[in-house]
Amino acid sequence: MKEQNSIPTSKVARATQFVKTGVKIGGNYLKHNVKKMIDPSTTKEQLHQENAEDIYSSLSELKGSALKVTQMLSMDKGLLPRAYREKFAMSQYSAPPLSGPLVIKTFKKNLGKSPSEIFDNFEMNASNAASIGQVHKASLNGKKLAVKIQYPGVSDSISADLKMVKPIAIAMFGLNDKDVERYMGEVQERLLEETNYRLELQRSVEISEACAHIKDIFFPSYYPEFSSDKILTMDWLDGLHMKEFLETNPSQEVRNRIGQALWDFYDYQIHTLKQVHADPHPGNFLLQQDGTLGIIDFGCIKVIPEVFYENYFALINFDTLEDNDKISKIFNTLEFIVPQDSAEEAKFFTELFKEMIFLLGKPFGEELFDFSDDAYFEQVYVFAEKLQHLEELRNSKVARGSQHGLYINRTYFGLYSLLNELRAKITVTKPEWLRSKKLQDV
Repeated sequence: MKEQNSIPTSKVARATQFVKTGVKIGGNYLKHNVKKMIDPSTTKEQLHQENAEDIYSSLSELKGSALKVTQMLSMDKGLLPRAYREKFAMSQYSAPPLSGPLVIKTFKKNLGKSPSEIFDNFEMNASNAASIGQVHKASLNGKKLAVKIQYPGVSDSISADLKMVKPIAIAMFGLNDKDVERYMGEVQERLLEETNYRLELQRSVEISEACAHIKDIFFPSYYPEFSSDKILTMDWLDGLHMKEFLETNPSQEVRNRIGQALWDFYDYQIHTLKQVHADPHPGNFLLQQDGTLGIIDFGCIKVIPEVFYENYFALINFDTLEDNDKISKIFNTLEFIVPQDSAEEAKFFTELFKEMIFLLGKPFGEELFDFSDDAYFEQVYVFAEKLQHLEELRNSKVARGSQHGLYINRTYFGLYSLLNELRAKITVTKPEWLRSKKLQDV
């Protein structure tokens, strides 16, 4: 893989890269329209392929929040055409890595020594390279280590990058301008936290220790003495990422075991710790042939406010949806319904969001759920497409839904996607107060 010797860090340099990307996309649309005139049967598939290639190529050179947005979009199977999803998924662990001189420079600036002065062995070629940083193998006193190095200038460019990503996202993916603006602050806050490796070190240790009792999952140990604001050192965990693991054709028993471990991990974080590993993409999990699961990267953690938690998860108990007064209060608290809605608008959006909750909350309504049910996921994707094109939502005067739901929804969508890829059947553990009395009586 081609290495990068430098990363554009100035506002002018990064803005220039965004402009170049926009010009390329415009040229791709022009070529597509000319081809369409000559051959009316021309589809948009080639256009999607060319746009995906140009966007990924450009943003992967910028790193940071620009590339992180493509990573987030790649997880949303209902939002993007396949060409974008497949290309953007590379940002999870296959972005172009930094060159050796830049790695050494980062070490000397942050730890005062080169890697060779700290470790017995340090592989200068990165093992994985993602959006915020890249990982190198190292060893010390016979112990295998993973050393994560943050790309230069990432934290300083987040705000400016998000402003430049916004119009591309709106134009390319048909997103609502108000929705994008509303959630930009939430995204920016999480991204800034992800660039704070000292905070990640603290959270990694705390959450790993709190979840150590959960069956079939394990975590690396972390090393503060070899860590800094921009460098994070931990144990190297062996294992396979999802795609490589599935190519080994694991048994259904192993798939179910890993799927259950994933579900239990998120269930405990959300309902007990009230903070969650909100970056459930395949690059953060290492799957083992014995059915155990290694979990890494606690950079993106969403702390769940109590008021949001109580109202959001009350909706998972389907008994709530039959109580109109309670639903009205919750929908107002979560900002699904807003004070300026007319009676007609309130009714329309109430029914729409109830439909969404019944669909997305379906696994919670069962004791066992089979995530290999492609018909269920097709329903989810069809509904997501319906929302994307719904005039009432696109023309709404306000963005709907609390900003706190952004990363919680993303977490569950990522979890559902992982369990679907595993084709896992799991026991749906959940707090007792989320169990429907009506379903218990059936």
